[in-house]
Amino acid sequence: MRILFIGDIVGRPGRECVARLLPSLRAQHKIDLVIANGENAAGGFGLSPKTAQEILDAGVEVITLGNHTWAQKEIIPYLDTDVPVIRPLNYPPGTPGRGWLRVSTRQGTDIAIVNIMGRVFMDPLDSPFRAADAVLAELADSIPVVVDFHAEATSEKVAMANYLDGRVSAVLGTHTHVPTADARVLPEGTLYVTDVGMVGPYNSVIGAETDAMVRRFVTQLPVRQNRRDQIEGPVSFNAVLLEIDSGTGRGRSIRRIDIIDEPPAER
Repeated sequence: MRILFIGDIVGRPGRECVARLLPSLRAQHKIDLVIANGENAAGGFGLSPKTAQEILDAGVEVITLGNHTWAQKEIIPYLDTDVPVIRPLNYPPGTPGRGWLRVSTRQGTDIAIVNIMGRVFMDPLDSPFRAADAVLAELADSIPVVVDFHAEATSEKVAMANYLDGRVSAVLGTHTHVPTADARVLPEGTLYVTDVGMVGPYNSVIGAETDAMVRRFVTQLPVRQNRRDQIEGPVSFNAVLLEIDSGTGRGRSIRRIDIIDEPPAER
C-alpha cells in the first residue's frame, strides 16, 4: 500500500498548491491514501471548516493538526463531527475532537492515523509516549499505524520513533516546516523522517512574510504575522511517499517528494 503524507499546509498558497499537484501525483505514484497536516491552512494559523473542506475536496483523505489546533474558534464544534480531521491525542481528557482515526485505503486495507504532539519547547500536554502506548493498546489488532508526531525538538522526534519502532508503520515529524534529509527505515521496520516540511511560500520564513519575521528577530518586538495568504511566488511542496506491507504493517520504503511549484500567473 502506498500512502502520501503532505507536510504542514500554510495558508492559501499551500491549499492551492495541493489542489494543483495532488491529482497528478496520485496517478503517477498509484497512491492509496493521502494524509496532510492542516494546522496552518487557514491564513497560516489553524484550520477552519471551510479550509478543511477545501483540502478534502482537493483529494486529501485525512487531516492532522498540531499546536495551532484552536486558532480558529469555528473548528471546536467541527472536530466533534464525523469529518476525517484529528487533533493531537495527548490533549487532556474531555478536549473536543479525537486523536486518532481508523480509515480504509482505496485498496480496502484498514489503517489507523494517529496525531500526537511533543512537549519539548511546546505546550505542556500529557506525555506523548504514554499517549502512544494507550492508543496502541486500544488498537489490539495488528493494522498498520501511521503517526504524525507534531514536535519541535529533533531529539524528541528521534526518541519517539525509536520508542515505537516495530510497533507502528511510520512516525512522521511535522511542525518545523523545514524538510529533513533523514528519511529511513528503522531496524524493526518503522518508517521515519524528522520533519516532512511544508506546503507554503518558498520565499518566506517557514511560510511567513520574510521582512516581518526578520524585523521580529532583529528588534525583539512583536510583529503581526498577517500576510501568509498574500505571499505570491513559488510554493514549496514537501511530502513523503510511504510503502507499507498491508499484511504485516511493516514499512518497506520511504522517500521524499519535494517540488518547487510555480503558480499560474493569474488566478
